[in-house]
Order: sequence, then structure tokens, then C-alpha cells
Amino acid sequence: MTTMTETTNAARFREFKMPDVGEGLTEAEILKWFVQPGDTVTDGQVVCEVETAKAAVELPIPFDGVVHELRFDEGTTVDVGQVIIVVDVAPGSGDAAPDPAPAAEAPAPAAEPEAEAEAPKGRTPVLVGYGVAESSTKRRARKGTETGPPAAAAAAIQGEMNGHGTGAAVPEARPLAKPPVRKLAKDLGIDLATVSPTGEGGVITREDVHAAANPAPAPEPVQAQIPAPTSAPAPASAPAVVASMGARETRIPVKGVRKAIAQAMVGSAFTAPHVTEFVTVDVTRTMKLVAELKEDKEMAGVRVNPLLIIAKALLVAIKRHPEVNAAWDEANQEIVQKHYVNLGIAAATPRGLIVPNIKDAQEQTLPQLAASLGELVATARDGKTSPAAMAGGTVTITNVGVFGVDTGTPILNPGESAILAVGAIKLQPWVHKGKVKPRQVTTLALSFDHRLVDGELGSKVLADVAAILEQPKRLITWA
Repeated sequence: MTTMTETTNAARFREFKMPDVGEGLTEAEILKWFVQPGDTVTDGQVVCEVETAKAAVELPIPFDGVVHELRFDEGTTVDVGQVIIVVDVAPGSGDAAPDPAPAAEAPAPAAEPEAEAEAPKGRTPVLVGYGVAESSTKRRARKGTETGPPAAAAAAIQGEMNGHGTGAAVPEARPLAKPPVRKLAKDLGIDLATVSPTGEGGVITREDVHAAANPAPAPEPVQAQIPAPTSAPAPASAPAVVASMGARETRIPVKGVRKAIAQAMVGSAFTAPHVTEFVTVDVTRTMKLVAELKEDKEMAGVRVNPLLIIAKALLVAIKRHPEVNAAWDEANQEIVQKHYVNLGIAAATPRGLIVPNIKDAQEQTLPQLAASLGELVATARDGKTSPAAMAGGTVTITNVGVFGVDTGTPILNPGESAILAVGAIKLQPWVHKGKVKPRQVTTLALSFDHRLVDGELGSKVLADVAAILEQPKRLITWA
């Protein structure tokens, strides 16, 4: 028979489990804790940042209380459904009896309605994993934490980096660094506490971590005052030689975005029969159009570049050949025709390759498409792309030309029918009107799923894109 004391103590503790912050995700890595045992938390307050296979997201807690226990350290990969934090929702009660260890399983079902009833009336529940309003992320300082000017300054810096305002309390001894820098340090085996920060406000930068991983061989006083070189730092995902340890190779755990990329590419390559076709095209007139649009008042405030015209050209080609915009349903043995185009743009970020997409891109005007492209790229570079922004794509564009590459054979994004690779635009000798002249030329490569797209259809789509880039006025006559 359960005693009254046991019932009271059991009701004191609530367990917050790792939610599925995307669509069918099974695990996430804890990048950063914003609270520690003893901190007071409120309903809707962000308590940690996690990295899934799709994006880095913040987790708000759905009840009030005092943090009793953090079950996992930063850098740990946790399965969806595992308890990550235990909160004392009734602090001060039952102090006469020793606190029991929180149960590993979820609390009794009867406690759930009671906890939900604690939420203020009229409040819209927060979708766990997608962040909350900035004003709701602040928390009260832990007991005994100093709140003088030094602590306040550190809290302000950390708050700005985490996007939670300047009122978040931060342990004074914790090194200041952004999540990508912390991940880099973890991959290279560097303790941030041993790194000398050079960033503004004492923030540790990527260059600081690389300098710590590859110290100067002769630590003379004069050399120690020379800053570490900042040109062409090694990317976080690339194996690096740690000279101080005498190692010839570095092993990096495969997880997060890199693990998702590997699984998706292997699945796509060995599921969908790929066919890739190429065409080299004179885009001189397209480049002239880009220059003219940059001076157009209608395009003021948005970024105009060749990718904008290429994206519009692909949308027009899909409109002329809608059969290419489809998906293969293996379970039901059906071809699913899509009457909308969610245009994916492959983006290289510090966290790896991601493919967010522009929803219903076929409905957007040229200025609207330019604004959407600019927002998509900026969000991806800031590491703020949400899982929803990467779901539901139908076709994708990957611009390998920005790296000076002429062309490639892109692999389909899983569930999509086609992907267009755009090569570098270069000034080359070209036969124009019967004479060899210098012209702006590029190579396009279209990969498609041969179960859905026959060679004729794929060739027509690629030829249409090329024809529009050669004669951009077709955007008007074919649209």
C-alpha cells in the first residue's frame, strides 16, 4: 500500500522527455543546457538546445518548478522518449522526508491532466522543439549566484548568442562560445576552458579552437604574442591532424546532420535509379538581365543573382512539363503527381548540407521569389532553419558553381523526382551568330528518377531551362 508520504513525493517530480521535434526523428544531440540543478523554470522557458538530423532547435519546458536533475551531459545523443530533465514542481513540500530518486518511467497518467491544468488560461500551447517568444525565455538566477556587473555582462553576452535576451543567467566559469564552435571543440577533443578567447567580449571563436588544436611548435614568448592565422581554417567536419598529440588521424563520430545526410544519400542512390543529363549553354543575355534587374526599382531591397533567373526558368519548365514534378510511392505502387512546387535550394552550412525549400514557389512573382531565396539562404547560414522548412520538397537546385566547379552528377533529395546542378559561369570562346566571340557560358546537369521520368521528359525539361537562360524573354512568352 502506497503511503501518503510516497504519494506526495512522487507527485513533486515531473519528467520532461526528449520530444520528436521533427517528422519521425528518433534521436537528438544535446548541444547546450540553459539551466542547471537548482534553477527555477517556468512554463514555456527554453531549457536546452538540441541538434536533430535536420536542424538545431530549442526545447521549452511545459511546466513550472525547480530543476532537480539533468539526466544527460552536453554532447550526448539521446533517443526520443528518454527523460532528459527532472523538475520539482512543488518545491518546499515534503522537506521533512528525504527526496526519493525520480522514477525512470513516465509519471502516473493521473498527474498529466493536473499538470496541464496549471497552464494559465487563454495561453496557446507552445509546440515543443520550435522555440517560444523571446520574452518567455528568461529565467531567475540560481540561489547564491552573484548578480554584480561582471556576472551581468557575461549573462548579456551569452544571452545574445543564444537568442534568449540578455537576462539569462550564466555560470561565470563557463567559457563563452557559440554552439557550432562548441561542437568543433568537441570533435577536435579541445576543452574550451583551456582556450584563450580572442572574440569580442571574451567569446571563443573557431580560429581560437583551431589554434588550440594546432599549437605553435616552438612556444617562445615572442611567438606566443602572434595571433593564430585566420585564413582558410579547416572545416569542422574534415579530419584534422592534432600536432600536440602526435596523432596522424582524427575520428569524428557520425551523428546529427552528417549522419542524416549519409543515410539519405545512400538510400536515394540505391533506391531511385538515377539518370543525369548535361547541357552547356550561353547565358550572356541572362547575365545582362541580372544586371538590369539590379537597377530596377521593383527589385529594390532584394538580392538579384543568376540563381534567381535559373530558379524561375526551372519553375517555367516544370509548368510546361508537370509530369516531372512527382514522387514514387513504393508502398502503394503509385506515382504521385504534385500540383505544387516546393523548390529546394541546397545550402552548405557549418552544420553540413541542408536543403530547405520554398513552399508553393510556382505561385511567386520574380520579386517574391528573390525575397524567398534571400530569406532561405540567410536563415540557413545562421543555423536557424526549422525542420518544417526542409520537409515536403519536390525538386531541388544545387549551385556548385559558387565553388568554381563546372558541373557534377547530383544525387536526388529523397522523395523528390529531379535535381538541377548549376555550374560556374565563365567567359569562354563561343560561336555566336557565325563568329567566335567571348560569351558567358555555364553547364547544367539534371539528375532524375528514371522510374518517374523517362529520358524524353528529362531532356525536354533540361532543354527548356537552357533555352530560357539563353533567351530570358521566354520567361514572358512561356510563363
